[in-house]
Amino acid sequence: MADRITQASNQHSGEAVAADASLVGKWEKWPGPSSRRPSLAVLHAMAAAFGCRLPDLLDLEDRRCLPGADLRAVNSLAARREPAAAPPAPHPPARAAEPPGSELVRLAADESATWAQWAEASNVGDIALEQLTAQMRHLAADYLTSDPVALFIHTRALRDRVFALLEGHQYPRQTTDLYAAAGYLCGLLAWMSSDLGQLRDADTQGRTAWLCAELAGHNDLRAWVLSTRSKVAFWDGRREEAINFARRGAAYRTSGTVGVLLACQEADAWSGLGAHDEALAALTRAEDARASVCGEDEVGGIFACQPARQENYAAAVQLRVGQPADALRSADTALSLLSVQPVRAYGTEAQIHISQAAAHLATGEAEGAFQALAPVLALPPDQRLAPVARRLHDLSNGIGRPHNAGSAAVGLRAAIEEFCVDSAPRHLALSPGQGTA
Repeated sequence: MADRITQASNQHSGEAVAADASLVGKWEKWPGPSSRRPSLAVLHAMAAAFGCRLPDLLDLEDRRCLPGADLRAVNSLAARREPAAAPPAPHPPARAAEPPGSELVRLAADESATWAQWAEASNVGDIALEQLTAQMRHLAADYLTSDPVALFIHTRALRDRVFALLEGHQYPRQTTDLYAAAGYLCGLLAWMSSDLGQLRDADTQGRTAWLCAELAGHNDLRAWVLSTRSKVAFWDGRREEAINFARRGAAYRTSGTVGVLLACQEADAWSGLGAHDEALAALTRAEDARASVCGEDEVGGIFACQPARQENYAAAVQLRVGQPADALRSADTALSLLSVQPVRAYGTEAQIHISQAAAHLATGEAEGAFQALAPVLALPPDQRLAPVARRLHDLSNGIGRPHNAGSAAVGLRAAIEEFCVDSAPRHLALSPGQGTA
């Protein structure tokens, strides 16, 4: 049916239609769920393919759902009562007998030319793909410094554009590029969903991102998706899964800094399980991965592991394995590195300050902890992401210990509780639905 519709479109003047089985299925379902509305050009091609008049294709519900301009055009055709279009010859044409000699050769050439016309058509060009990639990189970079909910909406809209293009027809290399873009965008949505406290939705986005990475055959994307899934599993309390995702990602031959982040995430998960030796060994592998970085990160932004981000992970791990002095040095180093970066990621910076505060508390310095947390507590509510709130909550739970007693500790605990009540995940949970997915 798709071939007949495409062939009919090519035999008539007007907009060309490149149909495939998926699109035909969506046109048939319209106006129901998971459908796509056929354009007038598609309806004309269908009418020609089926040998009927265009108005005969539409029932009452179809007409109710048509845009006003299209409905007026259909009603105009219905008023004319022109004869039905003759159906095109099947493809390949049914023949009672093969034509002789040169006519047979010419017919075969015409058939190949007709197919080539369809194969050459694409619903996306190289410039459009370049623009999509640029927008994707901007979103990944802007997420480090901007309102996560607003960025989520923009990312979702770009993902939908890529999905729509994949439902059409393009060159195989363009299809591969589109699958890679879809994978990175779903990975970005997974990261954002996790930061907004929606871990189940983050898992769903991660699975779709993995499918796209597999369809694209893209090792760097595979590794970044597994890094994202490791992050989601860690904050969901599934530490063993987080380790497995990180190790699977590290097994791919990649360029850029994803190997550094994967080793840091493995160390984070091991430290959460109380496996001190394994956690410190993973931090050493992160250093080795940094030394062996051989290329640039394809996307950057949240899909990059700058040295400050690595030191942030190191500080958190060192705290859990009982090395507060080392953690304080790592946190100080991280802040120094962050100060010279062109973009300061507020989420990373907040976690570094939390590690500083935890190190001070571990040595009974509540006043130092309060000073370290001052920049975190001053964050606007829309930047108070779930990992930051979780780490502050964990910090608050340790304040009640005897060596942390005192007015400064009590004030710090109250400030943390106020921070967590007015956080981005809580605002999202209390806000009316905006149809995000």
